[in-house]
Amino acid sequence: MGIIDKADGSAYVEQGNTKALATVHGPHEATYKSKAVHDRAILNTQYSVATFATSERKSRIRDRRSLEISRMIREVFERAVMTELAPRSQIDIYVQVLQSDGGNLCASINAAALALIDAGIAMRDFVCACTASCIDETPIVDINYLEENARGPDFSLAIFPRSEKVLLCHMNSRTHIDHLEGITDTAIQGCKDIFAVLNQTVRERTEEQIATISIDAL
Repeated sequence: MGIIDKADGSAYVEQGNTKALATVHGPHEATYKSKAVHDRAILNTQYSVATFATSERKSRIRDRRSLEISRMIREVFERAVMTELAPRSQIDIYVQVLQSDGGNLCASINAAALALIDAGIAMRDFVCACTASCIDETPIVDINYLEENARGPDFSLAIFPRSEKVLLCHMNSRTHIDHLEGITDTAIQGCKDIFAVLNQTVRERTEEQIATISIDAL
């Protein structure tokens, strides 16, 4: 957390070989005043994948998939951020995947959650996300690129880990109803395991900031 000084909040997350960097700016005056909302802040989210993130070198363009993931990230945090505390303002969330090995959406959500906390943006609860799938009728968690392409379901889940309130539930392919419960339970447990790691990171970051303030006061 806090690795980019010019941003109000920032975070870098690695989940397996997937690496995501998130920055947060705001709340600030809305870029387009006509889009400002009188009773809450609006969220502007942008997701991209670096040209060197995969083995295939592609130009850095905002394709349909990137726009879809940007929308899903925005919808997750519209449910989580207490936007009513900053009316007529805008919060920008930028996420870039630096290395892609599956689970890009969930890694991006986790990075964005840490960046928002680093920026001091009030949220209703921590946000954690995790992927799950099923291969040979066995649920697996935090799937990588090979597992994503193993013809199993690609299930992405974002929740409030304490209450298990679902913020995002997305599946890219079809699966048998008998497998759904196992996949869902696996994803929920994965979110809770990730929460334990991210929560410890936040605590360590807070202790560092308190120590810095104490030294400055002396």
